[in-house]
Amino acid sequence: MKSTKIQLPLQTSSLIAGFMVWVLISSLMPNIRQDIDLTNGEVALVTAIPVILGSVLRIPIGYYTNRFGARLIFTISFIALLFPVFYISQADSLADLVIGGLLVGIGGATFSIGVTSLPKYYPSSKHGFINGIYGAGNIGTAVTAFAAPVLAGSFGWVTTVRFYLVLLLAFAILNFVFGDRKEKKVNVSIVKQVKEVYRNSTLWALCLFYFITFGSFVAFTIYLPNFLVNEFNLTPVDAGLRTAGFIALSTFMRPIGGWLSDKFNPYFILLFVFGGLTFSGVLLSFSPTIELYTSGVLTVAACAGIGNGTIFKLVPLYFTKQAGIVNGLVAAMGGLGGFFPPLVLTTVFSLTGHYAIGFMALSEFALLSFVIVLWMTFREKLKLENKVLENTAQGMMVTNEEGVIERVNQAFTKVTGYEKEEAVGQRPSILQSGRHDQHFYSALWDELKAQGYWQGEIWNKRKNGEVYLEWLTISEVCNDAGNVKYYVAQFSDISESKRNIN
Repeated sequence: MKSTKIQLPLQTSSLIAGFMVWVLISSLMPNIRQDIDLTNGEVALVTAIPVILGSVLRIPIGYYTNRFGARLIFTISFIALLFPVFYISQADSLADLVIGGLLVGIGGATFSIGVTSLPKYYPSSKHGFINGIYGAGNIGTAVTAFAAPVLAGSFGWVTTVRFYLVLLLAFAILNFVFGDRKEKKVNVSIVKQVKEVYRNSTLWALCLFYFITFGSFVAFTIYLPNFLVNEFNLTPVDAGLRTAGFIALSTFMRPIGGWLSDKFNPYFILLFVFGGLTFSGVLLSFSPTIELYTSGVLTVAACAGIGNGTIFKLVPLYFTKQAGIVNGLVAAMGGLGGFFPPLVLTTVFSLTGHYAIGFMALSEFALLSFVIVLWMTFREKLKLENKVLENTAQGMMVTNEEGVIERVNQAFTKVTGYEKEEAVGQRPSILQSGRHDQHFYSALWDELKAQGYWQGEIWNKRKNGEVYLEWLTISEVCNDAGNVKYYVAQFSDISESKRNIN
């Protein structure tokens, strides 16, 4: 029991440590450039490189966490990070920074461990909040963004990097000792899981959403320190403090986003998120002052944080059996979302002399996501209506205003014997038994038009020719203008109950 309760704080603190290492290079870049001569383009490349492996590795790490448990994967990850961190402390060239930066991406890949492992310990009604708390571990990027430049000012950037070796060893030991050895494992091949989900449009929509929200978080985190120094002539420490503020706000909003998605429709939350990101992208494109730029960046932080927490409420909701691989895919897309923007912004600036087009790209992608969320909200409503229709115990038949059958449910087939393909496109007269004259049907329609519904007993005939008695209710469905668009018939076979009474 103690092992189970400690997993949330243990894995969240482990994510903090992993993310502290992940942004080590970008946080120390102003200091590193004093010893290693780098162009702006090379700086953008070096700061973006850790995102590559940190994104791609999230897919297998999510899968293997499901298979072997968080304890083993966290321990291996922290041990593996020892080499690139030490290598970076020895760097004296662009190539060294690229190699070390690529491998240090393992720190970012650890995100997939907790979002796969922790939902196993809690009911689905708490998954949004729990994953939000765990995701708040990205505060580790703020710790490094703030602390690393300060430590580098006192001890130098080389010694500062080596301090992180102690951190990695400590968390490798903590996970090995206190990790849950009895965590529930899922041993299904990665190929099978991919085949089960790769055609699911919801998966790719969630990937796009996280590409925008977490990508924005990562991109601003790794780009702000150097950008603020060059664009607004801030000191490295001041730039680090402002970057830490961005990270802190986004991190604080993440569990709030998870909590909100537990309480309300997650799609409504995402509409707010992408609306806010669309606005902030436009604002950043036309913000010549540090005050306006700060407002735009903080809006990005708040919306990205809420969005990050909301999206990982939806993953276990839709993909319970494939949580490991889907968490990895969605998380990987989020990481890659942080790789491209710094390169795009640098390229745009080199070509145009300003960043407006780059920030407008954020606005356009957010607007596209807003439209997709609207579509998914409508689709979910239709799915719910379909499930209600299909799972209703009574037979149901929907016709258009002209009386042509458009929908039937499984109970309809069970009672009448007609399959869906046989009934759709026909008229309800295929069920007429011949026991009622035209006056009966005329009276039925007169009452239906006068009151909006009709109910009563009626004799109908099954496909096999058997006549049966049913209780039938017919209701009008009108549009906002009051015009009838559909008729819904709901019925049940009461022949047996009538015989029992008699």
